[in-house]
Amino acid sequence: MRHLKSLPDPIAKARAKSLGHGSGTGPWSGAVEERWGQVLRHPSRLDTLALASKRFHTIRMKRDVIPVQIRGLLPSANGVALFIGNETKVFVIQVEHNMGAIIGMALRGSHHERPLTHDLIGYIFKGFGIVVERVIITELRNSTYFARLILRQESELGSKLVELDGRPSDCLALAAAQKRPIYVATKLFEEVEDMSEVLSRIGEDEPGDEPSGEEPT
Repeated sequence: MRHLKSLPDPIAKARAKSLGHGSGTGPWSGAVEERWGQVLRHPSRLDTLALASKRFHTIRMKRDVIPVQIRGLLPSANGVALFIGNETKVFVIQVEHNMGAIIGMALRGSHHERPLTHDLIGYIFKGFGIVVERVIITELRNSTYFARLILRQESELGSKLVELDGRPSDCLALAAAQKRPIYVATKLFEEVEDMSEVLSRIGEDEPGDEPSGEEPT
């Protein structure tokens, strides 16, 4: 690694932003200035600083999300309705029949005779020491939901977080299979229609095991 006598543009911008654009008057300015001094004296610490920055981002992000669970599945003509929410509110995400069946199997803890695509992805993650940290349903745009898959990899150098864009159905299938937490962006959760009453009626009409559709082939 080259000696960081002059900071590359992205790093310089980040440094200026963290210091209040050079004012040095923010509550964290002294601590950040000292940390940047360590980076300049010891360039190898740049990766450590980057990891610390990701941890701060994670903490801040958690304040903007709400924990939820998959509370029910209902097969329909157009696919499978996933009821996502908590004790106060539930909303629906429509997924394909095949994905609904995969998620239903994961929730029940059952397995297909041969590994399905999401099973294979899980095996690959395990082989490389990667775990699903969490899933976040982020927004609804043009009648389509978007989600982020947060992965964590542990190594001798420390912990690394990677955030990927993904379909909610794929992300929820992985989260259900690995029993990982699911979140919804607070702004989105406030905007979606509450379907709690519909879920309650389904529960009354069909007691016992929740509907899950046919197993995928």
